[in-house]
Amino acid sequence: MQAKRRRSSAATIALMPTWIAAIFIYIGTMVWSVRLSFTDSTIFPSSNYVGFAQYAKLFRTSRWLASLENVLIFGVLYVAGCLALGFVLAASLDRKVRFEAVFRTIFLYPYAMSFVVTGLIWQWILNPTLGIQASVRALGWQSFAFDWIVSRDMAIYTVVFAGVWQGAGLVMVIALSGMRGIGDEQWKAAQIDGIPIWRIYLSIILPQLGPALAASGMLLSMGVIKTYDLVVALTGGGPGNATEVPAKFIMDNLFERQNLGLASAGATVLVLSVVMAVVPFRYALSMRARRR
Repeated sequence: MQAKRRRSSAATIALMPTWIAAIFIYIGTMVWSVRLSFTDSTIFPSSNYVGFAQYAKLFRTSRWLASLENVLIFGVLYVAGCLALGFVLAASLDRKVRFEAVFRTIFLYPYAMSFVVTGLIWQWILNPTLGIQASVRALGWQSFAFDWIVSRDMAIYTVVFAGVWQGAGLVMVIALSGMRGIGDEQWKAAQIDGIPIWRIYLSIILPQLGPALAASGMLLSMGVIKTYDLVVALTGGGPGNATEVPAKFIMDNLFERQNLGLASAGATVLVLSVVMAVVPFRYALSMRARRR
């Protein structure tokens, strides 16, 4: 008993710096930011409270509203695209193809890159004067046009392409590990019944991957809320506000416009968005565990 208490005390002491950092650095700065969102702080923090004036100003700002619309479009298409493409890639590799390790590495490699690198790569690919459009026109198709990156209506979809290209590999790995955990008996029974392979994956395999795909979706959703570097590297938020996202709006108001109060209000809204996304997922997991 004493030895167990010593080990427990040693573990507590070892974790103490982490707890201190979590409480005073992360939670402390979060509370401080929320406090600043109720003040008229500009370049320096202020103690002059203005209530919800910063939040009212925030939701009257067309740039902020455009950023919310853009992140909603990007989030839905990005998560759905990564889940769909990742599942297809996992199903393809699950057939035990030759050079599986090589293909798995190729598909997962984009996820190892930073969003800045991904944005720069796709900025070159989609650049009308250097990338796909210029290459196709050099082959003789002078009427070919693929200038989405400079179109206000289509620019947000270029960000989706770049994000899916990077994030699908994560879903592939998680889904593939789930597929490999399904017993061969189900495959044999389905094949005896003459069920096509594509139907096996959709009707038998996919329902069993629910927890794995839900975890993947949650990880991807968390990345959507804090999307910043991909947009800055790929489009810079343009053309106009076509690809503006909340994180960029906050950073611009914090460092360029020196509006600390408005930036803190935007950051608080993002924190609440994260909480609203995580709480239902955690509640569903707890209910699932209780049923088990």
